[in-house]
Amino acid sequence: MSESGEREASDRAVGGPLDGVTVVDLTSMVSGPLAAMILADQGATVWKVEAPGGDYSRDVATRRGGFSASFLNNNRNKKSVVLDLKQKAGREALLKLAAGADVFLQNFRPGVAERLGLGEAAIRAAAPKVIYASIAGFGFDGPYAQKPVFDPLIQALSGLTTVQAGSDEARPRLVRTILPDKLTGVQMAQAICAALYHRERSGCGQHIRLSMLDAVVAFLWHSDMGARTFIGDEPEREEAQSYIDLIYEVADGYVSVAAMQDKHWEGLARATERLDLLRDPRFETPMGREIHKEARLTLTQEALAPFRRDDILARLEAQDVPCAPVLTRAEMIAHPQIAANDLLREAEHPAAGRLRQTRPAPVFSAAPAERLAPAPALGEHTREALAAAGYADEAIETLLACGAAQAPLRGSARVDDAADREDAG
Repeated sequence: MSESGEREASDRAVGGPLDGVTVVDLTSMVSGPLAAMILADQGATVWKVEAPGGDYSRDVATRRGGFSASFLNNNRNKKSVVLDLKQKAGREALLKLAAGADVFLQNFRPGVAERLGLGEAAIRAAAPKVIYASIAGFGFDGPYAQKPVFDPLIQALSGLTTVQAGSDEARPRLVRTILPDKLTGVQMAQAICAALYHRERSGCGQHIRLSMLDAVVAFLWHSDMGARTFIGDEPEREEAQSYIDLIYEVADGYVSVAAMQDKHWEGLARATERLDLLRDPRFETPMGREIHKEARLTLTQEALAPFRRDDILARLEAQDVPCAPVLTRAEMIAHPQIAANDLLREAEHPAAGRLRQTRPAPVFSAAPAERLAPAPALGEHTREALAAAGYADEAIETLLACGAAQAPLRGSARVDDAADREDAG
């Protein structure tokens, strides 16, 4: 067996710090699936319960072998279970599955879970100590609670687009990644682990409510709401915080430089051979450099512009000035620091082929969490889940026959099932 093959086999055998925790995941798209995948990566058993049509993210663009990249990157290490929750038998099966769960995670629009008979009271009746976790878009109450939501809308309402623009007068700009979705997923995974720890000490389950809007506004406050922190001293308008987002153009590309402290400013001047910057009274102190930040950043761009990227980075590093190259996605993958971090993994998916993904970002010394089981085909584990919920083989076949549950035909390959979905699409 090759070294990579040995590592893949070893990865699948590792339990992880959440080994023994069972999660029922009713979420779709990104925020909820990412939260559940983090738990799965760390060893939890995650039953991903999907409607007969599957998670919508299965069918978005950038796909191969019947699987989208979005689904693959947010649903590894899970087991897919298809239940029709519009049927009483499907809901009953879900309740039986939830009875053995430690965590029940859903991101329906507020009120939908209750109307389906799957609200906290119903799930807690089946599993009294369960951690019931709900994700909403704008919130659980209020004028926007029932509105449909997507990531750009949260960026807009939270003020993130204005922060990204740099000033109140500039045209608002989206962050070009779905930050609210992913941030919400990470925060929910952390909150679930905290609730599990609380349950270990108290014996009590609880309900976690997290909205995407709350996650982003709280996130912004740590670094971008300083002018709104001191009540009574708020400015009438927010000014730009950077020249061009602290990205500077050099002769053959771009670099980012953060000359924050006095020693960094002096190092920048020496690296660029612009000692005149040190004689400018506007920039003698940190306060002066902040007051005259637009002039400072403009002059920084002028000083850096004549140099080639590798040359100026070497000069800055010699002066211990914080700096980094601005990389494309392809360059990032090949960068030696990424290699040194041993972050990227390659594995074979039975339908989608050879994949490149990241390992889980945290590294545990005592309970390594690095399983890379491929994202499941639709309904691949329905029979296994129903058996775990206590259904006998005959009862499982009855549920499948009436459509309350769905699973691939016995003996069919994952590859064939995925290819069928591709052809049907």
